[in-house]
Amino acid sequence: MALETRLFENDAWSAEGMLRDVTDPDCYYLVAVPPDEPDRIEAYAGLLAPRGALEGDIQTIAVTETARRHGLGGTLVQSLVTEARKRGIREVFLEVRADNPGAQRVYLRLGFEEIGVRRGYYQPDNVDALVMRLAVPPAEAALAAPDPVQSPTDPTDAAEATE
Repeated sequence: MALETRLFENDAWSAEGMLRDVTDPDCYYLVAVPPDEPDRIEAYAGLLAPRGALEGDIQTIAVTETARRHGLGGTLVQSLVTEARKRGIREVFLEVRADNPGAQRVYLRLGFEEIGVRRGYYQPDNVDALVMRLAVPPAEAALAAPDPVQSPTDPTDAAEATE
């Protein structure tokens, strides 16, 4: 929770909300730690994707300041999309702060498209959220692509990916 509070100062999730999400079987969370410091979290990301549903939602993505611009955020998103596909999800949605162009670029590079705006979504800052959608590619298309967890990501695709 310390990382959540530090990265999302004014709109951090509550401890109760985060615990509820990470223990929900309809959710899938990933945590990235350095191999030599397994107690230090560099990033995490969460997906709400009920099995049998057609739509999923990326609930959160957080990447520490020092881990940004190395492809970690994009790799986490790709891994969430892979899990969504396994669960039968056809479309993945997310909200991203309108004042976070780095994260927006990551999502656009990964194939998300902007489909709407939620005015004043992030409170108390009263910042708009851009709503983005990705049509989950079929498994055949995904097989042709390298595994995002195993493959290094191009550093140019690694803008900060925090919402």
